[in-house]
Amino acid sequence: MRQPENDAPTRGIAILGSTGSIGTQALEVVRDQRDALHVEVLSAHSNADLLVAQALEFKPNAVVIGDEAKWKQVNDALFDEGIKVYSGAEALEQVVEVDGIDMVLTAMVGAAGLKPTLRAIEAGKHIALANKETLVVAGEIVMNAARNKGVDIHPVDSEHSAIYQCIAGEFHNPIEKIILTASGGPFRGRTLESLAGVTKADALKHPNWDMGAKITIDSASLMNKGLEVIEAKWLFDISPDQIDVVVHPQSIVHSCVQFDDGSIKAQLGLPDMKLPIQYALTYPRRLKNDFPRFSFMDYPSLTFEQPDTKTFRNLALAFDALRAGGNAPAILNAANEVAVARFLKDDIEFLDLPRVVEHALGHVTLQAKPTLDGLIAADADARRVAAEWRA
Repeated sequence: MRQPENDAPTRGIAILGSTGSIGTQALEVVRDQRDALHVEVLSAHSNADLLVAQALEFKPNAVVIGDEAKWKQVNDALFDEGIKVYSGAEALEQVVEVDGIDMVLTAMVGAAGLKPTLRAIEAGKHIALANKETLVVAGEIVMNAARNKGVDIHPVDSEHSAIYQCIAGEFHNPIEKIILTASGGPFRGRTLESLAGVTKADALKHPNWDMGAKITIDSASLMNKGLEVIEAKWLFDISPDQIDVVVHPQSIVHSCVQFDDGSIKAQLGLPDMKLPIQYALTYPRRLKNDFPRFSFMDYPSLTFEQPDTKTFRNLALAFDALRAGGNAPAILNAANEVAVARFLKDDIEFLDLPRVVEHALGHVTLQAKPTLDGLIAADADARRVAAEWRA
């Protein structure tokens, strides 16, 4: 892809979701790359204390706290610094339009990232996309908007970053298929029977990655990989039949691309999100850093296996929703967000996660060509249905 049009020596970034796992790691990258990056905007949903600490260190022009009840706390802490403080969802959508922002990192969790991302695109801001739900819910709308505005979308997920890196310089060579790798999560190899009664503490013990609670549960159920399959379809303009998923427990091969001549390119590295974050924020440059380096001698055996979609049905449900098209992926995503929240509150069992999603897919009206308003309505309907589900 082309170099961003506004490639200033120091790139101004907005980080939406700066107090989450991706946001805090992005600020580690900024801390080490101050000659290339500076922070214009930070936002958080409700973690006011950490947002204030980040703002005091990185001195953005503005911050947004989603929880309006915490505006005064944040404003009082930052008033003397001259940092503007806003609150609420509408403020978040407006702030991404301001001058000085060259790129918006969308690191919010869930479908809440969709509207701010679309507003940023409409304002001509390039996107570093860590919020996969944006493309899952409204991939066609978002990608069309980006094309119309000449906006680049740089993926932050390690798998999509790997594919993005593999196709650099290959833009005229057709992709035969992409191969998304999955760690398999904490329950890899377990039988359906053995998963009955597993706790949220069990599900939150990811073997390789340090992530937030929602994405960690999604990894355990393989829904995270299903969402990545849908995201990949839109990012790389391919069909569902061109996407394979392979379980790779070591999480060293982050994903592969197979071209029409049969050649496969892969991107390898240690399981550290700071590398794909830096690549997205500083593209097309590869800036020197002190991240730990991968050595083959430390990993003499890299293994691969088929995913078990009978035990982990969420991956199969995601492929089904992608093939169904229309608003089906939005329904899948919304129902899953509710299901995960219920599981984390001990309201449902781990094995109920795909049951809730399947129930929503069967009880929310499918639309082949939904508008943005139609997708938002489907999201709301799916949340209601998923919240009402009982075993």
